[in-house]
Amino acid sequence: MNRRFFLKAALGSVIPGLAGGAAYGLFESGWVQVTRPTIVLPHLPKAFDGTTVALLTDIHHGPFTSLDYVNAIVRTTLTLRPDLIVLGGDYSLKEGKYIRPCFDAMAALNAPLGVYGVLGNHDYWHGLEETREGFRTAGIGELTNRGVWLERDGSRFRLAGVDDLWMGKVDVKAALGDATPEDACLLLSHNPDVAEKMRDPRVGLMLSGHTHGGQVVFPTGDAPFVPSHYGTKYLKGLVQAPNTKVYISRGLGTTSAPFRVGSRPELTLITLHSA
Repeated sequence: MNRRFFLKAALGSVIPGLAGGAAYGLFESGWVQVTRPTIVLPHLPKAFDGTTVALLTDIHHGPFTSLDYVNAIVRTTLTLRPDLIVLGGDYSLKEGKYIRPCFDAMAALNAPLGVYGVLGNHDYWHGLEETREGFRTAGIGELTNRGVWLERDGSRFRLAGVDDLWMGKVDVKAALGDATPEDACLLLSHNPDVAEKMRDPRVGLMLSGHTHGGQVVFPTGDAPFVPSHYGTKYLKGLVQAPNTKVYISRGLGTTSAPFRVGSRPELTLITLHSA
């Protein structure tokens, strides 16, 4: 076998493999998985036992994530009939022109306990004021260093949210307000790294996104790029942080490249239980 023939043969075998891998990556980027974890929220009143929370994060509507896809996510969420819907930030990608259409689609979201969300780093990069206007026009409560009391049958628990760790100023104390250590407190933070240094004992559970589950994960479980200072600790799923538990969604959209491998997009339906 001469050198020229060998190179042609090698190239002929590699190109179909690369094409097939790229095609699969594009397919997986739209292959949404509905995950249904059951998590204990300390001090949750019995009136809220079994409450379902839909977590949608990292939608990244833009050149890689179509408006049809966003509308499909909204329809799927409504079909699940959650008691509460929370949004984990990063609604657009690359340009501000994608912000308003994304929120126009999300305006259809509704749940008995409400729809609330926080900001992510991309929301600062692509249009902070446009994103905040999107919250207002869609009727979605923005929880930037603030919280609300959710009430049912004379009982209540605190839903709070903090600013983006990279681009904003995180203020957990302001978010939790007048909550006491005996109250159930659910905290939203786009970036899960917030949990690593947070010591407020009132936070019983934190919900996050940001890492995309690595977006590309090798069969060994290694992810070449995870936007976290703590490696793969906060890659995905339920994680024990120093002072609380954190659930990290793999998110719904993509960044950098329009594909996923070994990390399907995730729409999370959490069932909360009292201890």
